[in-house]
Amino acid sequence: MKEKLFDSEAKVMEIIWKKSPVSAKDISLIAADTIGWNKNTTYTVIKKLEAKGFIQREDPGFICTPLVSQNEMQKVEAASLIKKVFGGSRKALFSALLEDEPLSEEEINELRKLIDNR
Repeated sequence: MKEKLFDSEAKVMEIIWKKSPVSAKDISLIAADTIGWNKNTTYTVIKKLEAKGFIQREDPGFICTPLVSQNEMQKVEAASLIKKVFGGSRKALFSALLEDEPLSEEEINELRKLIDNR
């Protein structure tokens, strides 16, 4: 996957991932309520997502379904962040995350399990 999601596209993808399959009309109504966008803005973003290959729209009703899972996108975005901001170092990312905020014992145990199961 070479394309990146812009913030506006990520907002629409969140709706699609949660509600899929969902009509373009319903997406625009949800975006109007949650983001304050008008219908034209939402439809423009939907068209961009379709052109990039992130979603598929089908008639009747312009029903939108994701072609990329939220998990896949999270991995791509995380890898991009690590490369761009932390010079490719996962250790530097985790150090930055752990520096400022104390972790609960439960969070520490969950992180240990993730590392041990890798």
